[in-house]
Order: sequence, then structure tokens, then C-alpha cells
Amino acid sequence: MSSSVQVLLSTYNGERYIKQQLDSIIKQSYTNIEILIRDDGSTDDTINEIQSFMESFPNRIRLIQGENVGVVRSFMELIQASYDCFDYFCFCDQDDIWLTDKVQRAVDSLSGRGLPAMFFTATQMVDSNLNELNIWPALPQQSPGFNNALIQNIAVGATITFNKKARNLLAQSEVETDAILMHDWWAYLCISAFGDVRYEAEPSILYRQHENNVVGGNASKWELILKKWASFRKHSGKRLLVRQAREFSRHYAHLLEPSKREQLEWFIEPRLDWIQRYRFLKKCRLYRQSWLEQRLFQFLIMIGYI
Repeated sequence: MSSSVQVLLSTYNGERYIKQQLDSIIKQSYTNIEILIRDDGSTDDTINEIQSFMESFPNRIRLIQGENVGVVRSFMELIQASYDCFDYFCFCDQDDIWLTDKVQRAVDSLSGRGLPAMFFTATQMVDSNLNELNIWPALPQQSPGFNNALIQNIAVGATITFNKKARNLLAQSEVETDAILMHDWWAYLCISAFGDVRYEAEPSILYRQHENNVVGGNASKWELILKKWASFRKHSGKRLLVRQAREFSRHYAHLLEPSKREQLEWFIEPRLDWIQRYRFLKKCRLYRQSWLEQRLFQFLIMIGYI
């Protein structure tokens, strides 16, 4: 019997596109799939659209009707509600379209992995009418890993599939969701700390860009840099990266191998003056994917923004 896959789908006021997304999951070439949906308090016709699909596929879709708690907490609740009898788990957004072989490729890549493992891909960006735009994100210049995940997320959540050991790692404790930047970043951070993260440049989804996207990537490299700089300035003093790292440390630091725990502890400790910041950068092994972003990270450390 083929391995079982549970899709974790969070919806919120998604009546316009949810049918297309569900249809693309049902039509996957890999068929041993169940969909677990948590609706985040929709006020439009999303629930009726889902229930209509459930009538057509009564054994393949389960629905949790929740209150509005936001995208991060909704996905974290989905992880907690997921069933450990499944072999693999996929994050899923409500307004994309999965390419037919998405699940098959992920299962093939993760099959036989004895550690917590995660697979993700690039996306084919499309507009609201499914006209192709660009492929995003760009190919990582360095391998995915924990020292990258502490300060940068390169995994688009809607492309992520992870195995049961990764699911059990993520579900083993209830985290403070206000400290988590995004659910996909948290998955990348946790799984890279203890297991294997794999990336393929070939897109696995049509990633729809429109006015209601929570996040998106239809921007040039320089536009993204400027956007990140504006975000850093807006949140100066909040130290969101450090806050997320501290939440990770609270749950998992005692399980880390020494070299990773050392980098984590150095990152979250206070840096009160430029001398401490300079010393941190001298021993820091954390990295962002591009040379320019790495220099921006170092600059923000030196001026005390991180």
C-alpha cells in the first residue's frame, strides 16, 4: 500500500478560489491523500464551497470550523490536529493550484528518510487569471540549513511536505504563536535543526498573486531588499528574529548538537554596544542566501536593529 499523505489547509474568506485548489489536490497523480481543513472564521461562502466538495468526496476531506486567529496560529493548530497515522504532511494555501505531480515528487524525495525531513520547491507565479509571471524564489545560492533558517526563510509554505518524524517534532509542544514569524519559517527552522531539508528548483504549484495574498513574491530582487529594509526599520526594537529564536530555544535548545546550540545562544544573547556586536559577527556562522542580504544582516547587527 502506498504511503498516506494528509494535506493541512487553512482557509479564510476564500470562496473565489477554494474550488480550484481542492480540485487540484483531488486530481493529484498520487491518490492516497486526505485533506484536513481548518477554516479561520470565514464570513463569506467558503464553508459552503468546502461542504459541497465534502459531499462529492466524503472520505477524503475533514473540516474544522474555528474562530479567527490568524494564519500562523491556524496552521499551528492544524499541525496539532493532524493525525500521526499519516506518513507525510503538506501545508496548503487556499488560492493556489497544485501541479499534478506535486505530491508524488515530494513523497519520492522524502521516502526512506530516517530523520525529520522536509521537501519544498520554487513556485510558478501567476496572476489572478493564471497567466504565468515569474518563477520564485530564485535558486538558493547556499544549501538550506539551520544557520540559514535562524535568520532567513527560503521555504514557501504552500510547497512544503514533511514526514511523520518532522510532524511529531513540530507537534510535540504548543508554542507561543505570537513569537513565530510564519508557520513555514518555523517548520524550516525546526526541521533543519534536527533533520534534512531538500529543495527542488522545478515549481510544484501555481502561486497566485492578487490583492488578498498574505505574503507574495512577485517583486524584483531590489524591491525585495527595499521591502525588507522597510520592515526592519518598522519593527526596530522588537527584534523579531531574536524573539523567534528564543521561542525555538525554549522548546528545543536542549536537544541541539553543540555547534548549533552555540550559534543559537550567541544569536539570542544581548548585544549592548558595537564591541559586542562586532565580536558576535566574528564568530557568527549564520548566513543569508545572497551576498547583498548577508551584508544587510551584518549592517543591521552593527546598528543594533537585530
